[in-house]
Amino acid sequence: MLFHVRMDVHLPHDADPKLIDKLRDDEKARAQQLQRDGTWRHLWRIVGEYANISIFDVESPDKLHDLLTSLPLFPFMQIKVTPLCRHPSAIASDSD
Repeated sequence: MLFHVRMDVHLPHDADPKLIDKLRDDEKARAQQLQRDGTWRHLWRIVGEYANISIFDVESPDKLHDLLTSLPLFPFMQIKVTPLCRHPSAIASDSD
């Protein structure tokens, strides 16, 4: 199943900078591994915001929930999930 996910990150202003740097490094490593695995199909930054739009390809909503809650920055995210299905007029394959 494909899911469109918007993630907005809201870090506390008084957080320890070393902890935030570690969380960001861990988040980057996790995101890149999920992309290599083919689970995190697309990842785009939203200009001017600490946010992204992503496309995930997972077996179920439960699997997506497990994946999102495993992200190091999850405690600081506001997430909106939209399930997707193929549009009958689309000419691109699902692998795009």
